Amino acid sequence: MDIDNKQYKSIGKYLRLSTHKVRRILEQIQGKNYKEASLILEFMPYKACKSINKILQSALSNIKNNNDKLDINTNKIIISKAFADKGPTLKRIQPRAQGRAFPIHKPTCHITIELKEII
Repeated sequence: MDIDNKQYKSIGKYLRLSTHKVRRILEQIQGKNYKEASLILEFMPYKACKSINKILQSALSNIKNNNDKLDINTNKIIISKAFADKGPTLKRIQPRAQGRAFPIHKPTCHITIELKEII
């Protein structure tokens, strides 16, 4: 039996999204096949879905480039891992009354998606 357990991954770094909001979406697509996940992401109303879908498509193109296959059955490709790590926080100042300044924290995150091909 020839079982291919290669993992193909794609990473999106320094995205201006909150890790909490991204993890909520990644939990929905983890363990699903590629077609289901892209369909779910297309119709979810969140800002992060567009970035996650791009990373998912990039991971699929990594499979196509590394295997030299043009026709890949996307029903047999499963999202094995999908996680978001915290990136550096951009710190800005909001001017307030009487010369005060309030901090504004703009979070960034790194999204990693690993695909696995089932034979």
